[in-house]
Amino acid sequence: MSHLVDIRVGNRIRQRRSEIGMTQQQLAQAVGVKFQQIQKYETGSNRVSASRLWEIASVLDVKISFFFEGIGGGGAQTETTDLMNRKETLDLLRTYYAIPNAQRKRLFDLARVLGKPTFPNYLPPDGTNG
Repeated sequence: MSHLVDIRVGNRIRQRRSEIGMTQQQLAQAVGVKFQQIQKYETGSNRVSASRLWEIASVLDVKISFFFEGIGGGGAQTETTDLMNRKETLDLLRTYYAIPNAQRKRLFDLARVLGKPTFPNYLPPDGTNG
């Protein structure tokens, strides 16, 4: 059975790889493994060695600490990080930032009106309570 930390590290590898538009095959080639190994890392079924994680961090252009963010803190931080691991969230972010600035602000304002955040400690970018 996979350890929760291995699963979390794998999720963060997948998240970052997806954010920068890299395929499993491209990451695998860059670090010298087969793409199936990357799949196993991302699902947490295989543990990533420290040296391999160092290589992956370098290719993905993140600090090693990136892979461990949200571990051990619990609460809202974990809830937020889980939300960020969803494919739908990543797709939405990519699409959102492809929208021109003026339209993006209007869309953001509309989204604030249509839905309330699910996080009790959420403060919008303007710092108000909505």
